[in-house]
Amino acid sequence: MNKVIRKSLAAVLAAAMTVSIVGCGGEKVSEPTNTATDTTAQASTPATGEKVTFNLWHIQTTDPMPAIIEDSMKRFSADNPNYEVVVTPMQNDAFKQKLQIAISSNSAPDIFPHWTGGPMIEYVNAEVIADLTSYMNENDYKGRFMDAAINQVTYNDKLWAIPVENTSVAMMFYNKDLFAKYNLQVPKTISELEKVADTLKSNGIIPFSLANKTQWTGSMWYCYLVDRYGSAEAFNKAANRTGSFEDEAFTQAGTKLQEWVKKDYFNKGFNGTDEDSGQSRTLLYTEKAAMTLMGSWFLSTVAGENKEFLEKVGSFPFPAVEGGKGDPNACLGTVGDNFYSVASSCKDVAAAFKAITYMIDDTAAAKRIEAGRIPPIKGVTVSDPRLQEVLDAVQKAPTVQLWYDQYLSPELAQLHKDTSQALFGLSKTPEEVNKEMEALAAKK
Repeated sequence: MNKVIRKSLAAVLAAAMTVSIVGCGGEKVSEPTNTATDTTAQASTPATGEKVTFNLWHIQTTDPMPAIIEDSMKRFSADNPNYEVVVTPMQNDAFKQKLQIAISSNSAPDIFPHWTGGPMIEYVNAEVIADLTSYMNENDYKGRFMDAAINQVTYNDKLWAIPVENTSVAMMFYNKDLFAKYNLQVPKTISELEKVADTLKSNGIIPFSLANKTQWTGSMWYCYLVDRYGSAEAFNKAANRTGSFEDEAFTQAGTKLQEWVKKDYFNKGFNGTDEDSGQSRTLLYTEKAAMTLMGSWFLSTVAGENKEFLEKVGSFPFPAVEGGKGDPNACLGTVGDNFYSVASSCKDVAAAFKAITYMIDDTAAAKRIEAGRIPPIKGVTVSDPRLQEVLDAVQKAPTVQLWYDQYLSPELAQLHKDTSQALFGLSKTPEEVNKEMEALAAKK
């Protein structure tokens, strides 16, 4: 990667730094072979006895995920003794910072995850990641995955990553015991949700738990409200420049969000609390709060932290807005969650690609299901009713809107997160936020 491109990408990444099943249909992974002709993905064969070491970074730090990834790499190395993989787990925000530094200094790890969308496109345009199209097409390996997942890794008619970690959609998770104690019903509309929140508040329970220091957590509330007021069309038109971020739906969403803040539906100090360290979940575990809006990885996180509490967890889709344009079955999330790419600087792209396949083969997929995840592969089945609720939500969804901070360009995504946090902090009005977003989007 030349110095000009590397410097440009470093600037972009600096702006994005704080962005954000028993069986698997009985399918077996077809082992990719080294037949690629594209020079960006051409494999080299190590000399006899020569050991090739890959560096793999990931952000799956909650048990049992680190062990599952380690096991996958050990199985890969056992089957391919000329290769070993050094696995480095790290927290989400630390990963973003280290990856920025590594890429800008031309020392990216051989294998690393991302969330597709704008950041992946930046990696492609800056020649940071390898073209995996030939490997994904071989023996129709790409056919193993849900179509929506493959769509997310496609850019310029080429495939740039393997969907691995999870089918993740944001849902409202709640404490069933607290709902039963106060005779509360699962809300289907925003008005019903507000009545539930008012009842909880009157009984000394925080309705919504939120840790918004890293901003993406609060963004989910805003995104869903925009969708319910204006449908997926409102955001898509604004993002693709056939519409505007000053559309009425954005104003309505921001206004409702600030109304909830003023009603103290959220815990105090939420803009300064950290999601990665579990500060929002602690409020749930101690029954100081009753609900949270979070990606469906919440289930596996709770399973690793507090299995006893997991038995109390229920979920429901984000409620509909009465009179809103949005479909109440539409979801916010991603079909694949973490998508793993191979750095273009990797000394053996074919083997690195093969290593990633071990992270989502039948053995790894079964372990992910047991850990409370839904691998993004076709024919997936689950036995846990909590996971089934998530899978049902995905299957019913007419659209699965990719998280705004992943869909938008890095600079615009960062502004979105900054301004949505400002909405929560009541430091900017919805109109001011919309004007800032539209002004930057118009420059693109």
